[in-house]
Amino acid sequence: MGYAQLVIGPAGSGKSTYCSSLYQHCENTRRTIHIVNLDPAAENFDYPVAMDIRELISLDDVMEELGLGPNGGLMYCMEHLEENLDDWLTEELENYLDDDYLVFDCPGQIELFSHVAVLKNFVEHLRRKNFNVCVVYLLDSQFITDVTKFISGCMASLSAMVQLELPHVNILSKMDLVTNKKEVENYLNPEPELLLAELNQRMAPQFQKLNKSLIEVVDQYSMVSFLPLDLRKESSIQYILSQIDNCIQYGEDADVKVKDFDQEEDD
Repeated sequence: MGYAQLVIGPAGSGKSTYCSSLYQHCENTRRTIHIVNLDPAAENFDYPVAMDIRELISLDDVMEELGLGPNGGLMYCMEHLEENLDDWLTEELENYLDDDYLVFDCPGQIELFSHVAVLKNFVEHLRRKNFNVCVVYLLDSQFITDVTKFISGCMASLSAMVQLELPHVNILSKMDLVTNKKEVENYLNPEPELLLAELNQRMAPQFQKLNKSLIEVVDQYSMVSFLPLDLRKESSIQYILSQIDNCIQYGEDADVKVKDFDQEEDD
């Protein structure tokens, strides 16, 4: 059985930086992971690329040959990937099956994980190949400055959760860049009554019923919560990794090593 992280999130949320830091952390702890680039527009990497979608198709070629813009070109590339799951991806995955750990660095177009079926079909293909998959959703912590943006981030994450139907670990990235951490920490375990009161203050009166419904979705279903990630701290990276490993049951089937210690006999 293989294991996989699907790293998604809005553009600029720190997905590639997360992958690079995760690779470095695992290298320091003598753990092997393989980073896969699924962004046809990517240029430079701070980590070794095990698999690269640009070997199949690149955004520059699509834009030049088909006259598409960046967003339309990227969607064309991802649909081309979807059409080649049984060919290109299957061939690449043959090298990474038993107990291998893959991390897929995905593009930042929100529609890919909110309502387009490309990533959902990609994930289903991985699961058919006997991979346990967890979604890692990154949201820029500097974006969470007030309740309206927090709710927006929750809804975007929830949309991905409903679309992909996989275990999710939601991360507030770039915590090392936050100047006032207390403002962000208030949204890690927020009180629903306080959220609703703040939301009603910022929104027009006609939105109060909508505000209540949104808060109930966040609170009652307990589906969306965020973990802070500070890439300066190895302990923060390790904690995030342990949460993800738990979701995909990584290491649970490992054999327990027992060592016998013979007591020395007294002379």
